Amino acid sequence: MTAVKLIPALKQTIWGGQRLKDVYDGKGMENIAESWVLSCHPAGESRIAEGDFAGKTLQEVLAQNGRAVLGEKCPPGAFPLLIKLIDAADDLSVQVHPGDEYARLHENSFGKTECWYLLDAAEDAQLIFGMKDELTREQFRKAIEDNTLLSHVRRVKVHAGDVAYIPAGTLHAIGRGILLAEVQQSSDVTYRVYDYGRLQNGKPRDLHIRQAIDVTNLTPSNASLAPAGQEEDCGGYLTQTLCRCERFCMTKLLVRSAYEGFAGTDSFLSLVVLAGEGSYRDGSTAFSLKKGDSVFVPAGEGKFSIEGKLTLLLTTL
Repeated sequence: MTAVKLIPALKQTIWGGQRLKDVYDGKGMENIAESWVLSCHPAGESRIAEGDFAGKTLQEVLAQNGRAVLGEKCPPGAFPLLIKLIDAADDLSVQVHPGDEYARLHENSFGKTECWYLLDAAEDAQLIFGMKDELTREQFRKAIEDNTLLSHVRRVKVHAGDVAYIPAGTLHAIGRGILLAEVQQSSDVTYRVYDYGRLQNGKPRDLHIRQAIDVTNLTPSNASLAPAGQEEDCGGYLTQTLCRCERFCMTKLLVRSAYEGFAGTDSFLSLVVLAGEGSYRDGSTAFSLKKGDSVFVPAGEGKFSIEGKLTLLLTTL
């Protein structure tokens, strides 16, 4: 298997915006809230854009090529990561995701630890990012039932370039006016606890209070929004580690002329173009790159190069 460009699965919701419609062709869609740019999740699978595998899902191609293309770090079982671009024209619900043990037991799924890299934010944009006050489980339940939960959450003002690492169990919400890239475990399990009284098809969306009480970390948070590493100037490109955790590593690449990369046997690579244009080339593959493009580079591919002027999110296990 060689590197492949992917066609994302596009999602629309009641809170989605219009900025991703400028990037992707969402025919018949009122908005594009999420673009699942790397996904083997059955709720929205990425497909191969061109070449010998054109039209097939990434999952189908991976199944044909064996687990070596995922790398030595890849845990057994389903494909481990899901990467999205998210455009929030309105506030997302206040929600929480379970960890692996709870998700396996109750949802037959991975848990969901995630990280957000903010690409754009309105002047007054905010995140809900953990708890402001420490509550007992019973106090948490009462705050949800009494509609006073928002008085206990931690709100943080955000800007483009901020990085929010959201371990499973962290209460959170993306605020209106934010465009971001999200790297997460491959899970679609969300426990919603507050939704601003909105209606979908004339009815309130479901809440998941019992599950949220089970999994939410109710200790106050003071987590930073700073990237994990400093920006390094490497001549033809700049690089910066955004997040490094036990499940994935996110790196920003700002290519000014050329970047030389290497895909070893330890992990596959995901490349998502956040801005600009350029080209990708390795020993057997070459294609153009533009904003919104997503590339899967199999483990063991070896040397590859990217040329042009573009900003990319590079993710590995």
